[in-house]
Amino acid sequence: MDRWEDEALVLSTLDYGDADRLVTLLTRGRGKLTAFAAGARKSRRRFAGALEPGTLLRARLVERHGSTVRLDAVEVVHAFPHIREELPRIARALYALELCRELLRDEEPAPELLSLAVDWLGRLDAGEAGPTSVLAFELQALALAGLMPRFDACTLCGRPPGEAPRFDVDHGGAVCADCAPRATGPRIDPAVLEGLAAIQAGARQPLPPALRAEARGLLARFIEAQLGRRLKSVEFLRSVGVD
Repeated sequence: MDRWEDEALVLSTLDYGDADRLVTLLTRGRGKLTAFAAGARKSRRRFAGALEPGTLLRARLVERHGSTVRLDAVEVVHAFPHIREELPRIARALYALELCRELLRDEEPAPELLSLAVDWLGRLDAGEAGPTSVLAFELQALALAGLMPRFDACTLCGRPPGEAPRFDVDHGGAVCADCAPRATGPRIDPAVLEGLAAIQAGARQPLPPALRAEARGLLARFIEAQLGRRLKSVEFLRSVGVD
């Protein structure tokens, strides 16, 4: 039996039986893991509502029978309470958490992704996450997962995308007009590629709403292609008007 403590971000939860809960955590030392929290839905003393998605914890964990992990106790490090005051902030947070969960394999350490998520939730909680924040988070998370879409050059020939580019998820990014016959992706406004390339490079200047919406759709298609499915929280983002 292995016992340890670790910093952990709650990515998602699933009710199990009448009183228990399965909690997917992003831990600093062991990456993503799912822990069994016995009595979590009834015990106010042990968990006290601390297992909400987006809560940063100090978790006490026990590993038994090779792969079964039990969550014994938690201490809340940061609950990011202001996120829960506004539906758009909730939608952004749930999207970021789902993206982290789906990008990671089980028990693959990802301390940089944990730090990125915690920092971004902190800025979202403080009202400091501007219009480009979701795009910036997506691109940084993809980069940490080794999935870097290319916007600044044609993925087939390496030349500038030009005035009539396409974006092809199968080739991983922009495709210039000369290479378009070899691509299947839709045409894209060059300004969208320029904006995404700037954000990828670290710029945080907001994109105009129309370009931002097109950029969000483009990244949604790219992420769906990489994961093999669309994230459930994408529709929630759209339903509350977050582009």
